[in-house]
Amino acid sequence: MATLLHEVSGARMAATVAALASDGFAGRRVGSPGGASARAWLANHLAALGATVHTDEFPVRAVPDVAAAPIVSWGSDATAHRLTFGREVGIHLASANVPEVRHGLLGVVGADSPTGRWLVVPTGMSLFDAYGHAHRAAGLLLNRPVDADGWQFTTLAGPDQGPLPILTLDPTTHQAVLAAATDSGWLSGNAPLRRLDVTAANIHATVRPPATGGVDLLLTAHYDGVGDHPGLRQPGAADNASGVAVVLEAARILAAGPLQSVGLSVALLDGEEIGAFGSAHHAQRLRATGANPLVVNVDGAGRLDHAVAVEAGGPAHQLLALLDQAGRHTGVPLVAGPVASDNRRYGSAGFAAVGIGAGMAGYHSAADTPDRVDPNTLTAVARLVLATVCLAALSAAAAPSPIGDKR
Repeated sequence: MATLLHEVSGARMAATVAALASDGFAGRRVGSPGGASARAWLANHLAALGATVHTDEFPVRAVPDVAAAPIVSWGSDATAHRLTFGREVGIHLASANVPEVRHGLLGVVGADSPTGRWLVVPTGMSLFDAYGHAHRAAGLLLNRPVDADGWQFTTLAGPDQGPLPILTLDPTTHQAVLAAATDSGWLSGNAPLRRLDVTAANIHATVRPPATGGVDLLLTAHYDGVGDHPGLRQPGAADNASGVAVVLEAARILAAGPLQSVGLSVALLDGEEIGAFGSAHHAQRLRATGANPLVVNVDGAGRLDHAVAVEAGGPAHQLLALLDQAGRHTGVPLVAGPVASDNRRYGSAGFAAVGIGAGMAGYHSAADTPDRVDPNTLTAVARLVLATVCLAALSAAAAPSPIGDKR
């Protein structure tokens, strides 16, 4: 085990993160050219390990796509303020697609006549309640927190589109616009948010089939991101180029290593950001073939903050015990915590699955850059995964049957 752990290279994984977060892959949104380019790049890397690689396509409907940066200004009397996309203003997922700029007076939901006005939704009011006071309004303006770097985060999974354009304002701007709504304030803006039906694709690689009575291991990570917006780069370094880098490094070492009794396959998954569609699709495929792998999913290995979060699903008691032992062996502290990622799809399908998360800076924003992914964290998580595999192999060698619940 010590020899395998020593082979882990933080620098090599950092280079993988930098490559996946580069301009050419454009944030790797599902169904995008950048996502397709990343998929081809990753498939080539897996094939270089000697793995049998194929892709599995599946449809994804209604993926949000910002067609152009919104043009939003507001003012009162003789003043005017142009808002910065991604910081001061964003487009809510429930927004209607309104590419043309609408100009109107400001108002407050429930307090002013809605007709032709951009209505400020008071903090604490739900969107459902706001709709009830917004008939014939120009649009709605919602308060949205920003992260420590001052960015609004991007999401792809959320509500369906509604009848009005909806813009999100950072708290400072929201407060100022709310104050202007009691005077002669105005706002002009648009919401070019369309929905696209796209084709997604998982990457499957079989490095080594399992030996009779041996361990069947599946390493997974999602390679898609939330994608670049026009004029707004969102590199997706920690989420989840870092997890992909860990899986590739572990697969590289295991492919050439001595653990020949360990069946090893890799699934790099698409469509996680739209609702973990890739893992749901793959879990159904595995169920249909009768496979029963142990699943280790890595989502976020950017910067370790005290401990690695671990979430178990399905019949994962023995896998969880092995991971705990691996954490003690490698000196990586573990804590039970939510890892809301592809591991949940495998666990709910009845597979022994664990999700591992070790921090993300700049979540779903322009601040998720390679320089904020710590090579030491990448190394720690890769060693944790490798130690878990080694311990699983040793446990299988000493046991009369494979690890995991029998069906």
